[in-house]
Amino acid sequence: MNNRVRKNLLRQTAVYWGSPVNDGYGGKTFAAPVEVQCRWMIKQEKIVLQNMEEVLSKAVVALSDDVEVGGRLALTDLDNLNSSQLPEDEESYEIMKFSKNPDPKANVFVRTAWLI
Repeated sequence: MNNRVRKNLLRQTAVYWGSPVNDGYGGKTFAAPVEVQCRWMIKQEKIVLQNMEEVLSKAVVALSDDVEVGGRLALTDLDNLNSSQLPEDEESYEIMKFSKNPDPKANVFVRTAWLI
């Protein structure tokens, strides 16, 4: 599968809030939101977190770009966001796991995020 074919499979747009940093009050601050191309699948999969806890995902998302665990994704675009809204105000989900693996021919990376 070449890059063009892979990108053609990612026909949805999501908003990503990255660079999560604890704000010292029990919450997080994030970088400015950006759009990423994706394929959003409402799907429960059992995942094992870094602390070895097992949880069920609410969605599995194939992505065009790298994302960070702890960041947030929402199935929308920037035009539908109010600039003063926080990621938690939107219908967004926390990224609990992220993987980036080459396809079998090592032509393109397959990026996947599991959300809760």
